[in-house]
Amino acid sequence: MTNDMTQGKPLQLFLSFSIPLLIGNMFQQLYSMVDTIIVGKFLGEKALAGVGSAGSMVFLIGGFLIGLTSGFAVLVAQRFGAKDDAGVKKAIASNIILSGIFTVLTTLVMMQLVQPLLHMMKTPDDVFVYASDYITVIYAGIFTQVGYNMFAGILRALGDSKTPLYFLIISCILNIILDIVFILQLDMGVAGVAYATNVSQGISAILCLIYSYKKFDAFKLKKEDFNVPKDYYKMHICTGFPMALQFSITAIGIMTVQGAINSFGSTVVAAYTAASKVVQLVMQPVITYGVAVATYVGQNLGAGRIDRIKEGVKVITKVSVVTSVIAATILILFGKPLVGMFLENPRDEIFVYSQEVLLYAAIFYVPLGQIFVYRNALQAMGQSFMPMMAGFFELVARALAANTLPAFIGFTGICLSDPIAWLSASIPLFLYYQRYMKRLEIPQDVEATLSEETTNTMAETGQAI
Repeated sequence: MTNDMTQGKPLQLFLSFSIPLLIGNMFQQLYSMVDTIIVGKFLGEKALAGVGSAGSMVFLIGGFLIGLTSGFAVLVAQRFGAKDDAGVKKAIASNIILSGIFTVLTTLVMMQLVQPLLHMMKTPDDVFVYASDYITVIYAGIFTQVGYNMFAGILRALGDSKTPLYFLIISCILNIILDIVFILQLDMGVAGVAYATNVSQGISAILCLIYSYKKFDAFKLKKEDFNVPKDYYKMHICTGFPMALQFSITAIGIMTVQGAINSFGSTVVAAYTAASKVVQLVMQPVITYGVAVATYVGQNLGAGRIDRIKEGVKVITKVSVVTSVIAATILILFGKPLVGMFLENPRDEIFVYSQEVLLYAAIFYVPLGQIFVYRNALQAMGQSFMPMMAGFFELVARALAANTLPAFIGFTGICLSDPIAWLSASIPLFLYYQRYMKRLEIPQDVEATLSEETTNTMAETGQAI
């Protein structure tokens, strides 16, 4: 069922929306961890390092597609909040068309960039083949990522965060089973992990589509629904591309860090890979809040409820701070045993390097949580420039730290690159959000103060503000 977030207490709405989404994200991270654990324990340290070396390349395209499909879903949320059923269908239709175009283009480009990117990151020779085998298969299955993220994003824009969860759980379980079959039974190596990911994501996308078509009228599109005004495509591009670019900018920064890590050798790469998986796991709550904020703000913007946007963002900011403190505590107290799961009889060096990564991440977790809140709130209001610039600040800070600090403080410089990047992004996002919301002090002034492209699109498509 859909969920109207323009009515009711924000905290209750956030919790009811976020909990299913969080469970899904945790499942996704857990099966990603299982992938890594199986690789580390059954294929060895070098295979783990190879998959880890390719991790930033996975995020480069995965983040781009998640940002793109999430951005495309914003217009769906706005049309839904405005109670415009016909507009919802046209927003979905144009979403599908654009997603298909970007899928083809992205796949063609990224398949050609596998080897150049691995060389650019100075991937160690002893893990190069593992990294290449893994990322090539992942890029070949880009269409499965787009399919699931597109349909899941649309459902969440309509307020339904439970349905994507159910199919994601199925995908996670299937992925683990296929990992075991492809690696242990069919001896497919690291490529087997990638094939398992693609197949499971593809099945979840198909199931999500079938269910959505049967249960939601908004998905029962007719030929005339695909006769979409250009303004819809403009709005999708203006929202989706900056969000995708923001993720890509972050990924490029991570690739820069990966290049610096690779220079330390395969042992450090393996340690950093294991620690990063743990960091990503405890990061899921704040990521979830970002998705919830985007849906909440998008729907309330469509309904002209700026007062509710302000109230909701304040609530989720407080929740994010508390969650970040809890996550940091988990990293400090339980980081070592969690890292130990990834390798059979890990050496002491692995724990030394990974513990340092976890410590600095824990200290700076609060500003990381704020990035997701304010970035998604601004993007849902059509303010894409500052989130994109914040991503650029993050890229520059991360790249500078990773390529200068190690010369003075060794591996600690690598560990500090992420926290420095988080601060560089969170501070301008917070300041810009506060300034922008002051301009919306009076709800009647919303139309005059929204960005020009957002205002024009809303007015031309008949949105009531």
